[in-house]
Amino acid sequence: MTPHLEQTIRTEIEFHGVGLHSGAMVTMKLIPAAAGSGIVFRRTDLDNFEIPATGRNVAKVSYATSLMRQSVLIQTTEHLLSALIGYGVDNVIVEVDNLEVPILDGSALPYVLAFERVGLKQQRRKREYLKILKEVEVREGTKFIGVYPGQGYGIRYAIDFPEPIGFATFSGDLATGDYTRWIAPARTFGFKEDEAMLRNMGLIRGVSDACAIILSKRGVENGPLRFQDEFVRHKVLDLIGDLALAGRRIQGLVVAERAGHAMHTALVQRLMRDRSAWELAYGYDEVAVEREDGDFLPHVAIA
Repeated sequence: MTPHLEQTIRTEIEFHGVGLHSGAMVTMKLIPAAAGSGIVFRRTDLDNFEIPATGRNVAKVSYATSLMRQSVLIQTTEHLLSALIGYGVDNVIVEVDNLEVPILDGSALPYVLAFERVGLKQQRRKREYLKILKEVEVREGTKFIGVYPGQGYGIRYAIDFPEPIGFATFSGDLATGDYTRWIAPARTFGFKEDEAMLRNMGLIRGVSDACAIILSKRGVENGPLRFQDEFVRHKVLDLIGDLALAGRRIQGLVVAERAGHAMHTALVQRLMRDRSAWELAYGYDEVAVEREDGDFLPHVAIA
């Protein structure tokens, strides 16, 4: 087992954009944070009120993952959290001047490109991992998610949507390689026929073909896709972001079938309630499958 040190960003990073669901313009700053502080959101429009990114602060989840503390809300956190975990940023303050994180291009790529630009700073504290000791599962009809003991951070995800998406699977190990290449570019997506319903629910007020893949019965309206299986890769992106609310990167295997934000965060909360299901470790066990070039190794099957 190899210990790793915690990391933060070297300098501040600023983003401007629109919230996917609120449609509100927002300025967001990522600020380096002290070792051991984790990921903390700060509402600068509400007297710098802070909301730590942990499972106990998960708000009602449906079409995005939102955090709430003392009735103060931060919406649509999953893409940023995914980028932070995927790129290895442990400690950061996220300042926002509105209620929602900007959607940007609908993926995590703008974040990881910014991390590459400014670089990361190692800190004098060993990174703790949530080492899974026994299975924890959540089931809801044909939907399922579970986490099991294992090496590295294995993920197996299966989706089954109406055409033109259909059934697809993706599997890989986040501990062995490159999140930036295989996961971060995958964009969120939605069906054009659902637009009126979602807008009537007060959602997707900021959506455009620049921040989401738009689908109709004819196919992708605003192609080309970045990957043939971009849809399932985006679900993996969401999963990594939602499981970040466990407070630490997981050491184990996560298996999900037809799941979504609500089930992802339900797994986090169930895991946090069962203290016998995990222990803290200071590094991944030796990963069984590695590639010389260090890439995140996908096994993809599309039907």
